[in-house]
Amino acid sequence: QLQLVESGGGLVPPGGSLRLSCAASGFSLNGYAVGWFRQAPGKEREGVSCIISTDILTYYSQSVKGRFTITRDKAKNTVYLQMNNLKSEDTAVYYCAGTGAVGSDLVCSMGSHNYDYWGQGTQVTVSS
Repeated sequence: QLQLVESGGGLVPPGGSLRLSCAASGFSLNGYAVGWFRQAPGKEREGVSCIISTDILTYYSQSVKGRFTITRDKAKNTVYLQMNNLKSEDTAVYYCAGTGAVGSDLVCSMGSHNYDYWGQGTQVTVSS
């Protein structure tokens, strides 16, 4: 069974850091583009960051650029989202998603409809 599992969420004060993990089971994530998304209460799901299957290119939303970093560990079949200088507006459930669609080695999307596999989400709360 193809599955993505997020972990690493929690409660952190403003200015703090967290590292989210997205681990794949049942398939190799290495040939997939991976995106991180978040959804705050009452808001639509938004793309935060993504990485193409070859890891050469990464993308970030304007709201997190310079604070978040997406990376991949091929040996661990895991993609990470390092989040620094967290703000209260970063509070949300964070999801990772993967796609092996044609072109995943060239570009990745911040649109959730472009992804085939999703994790269950992990809560990130930024509060003092």
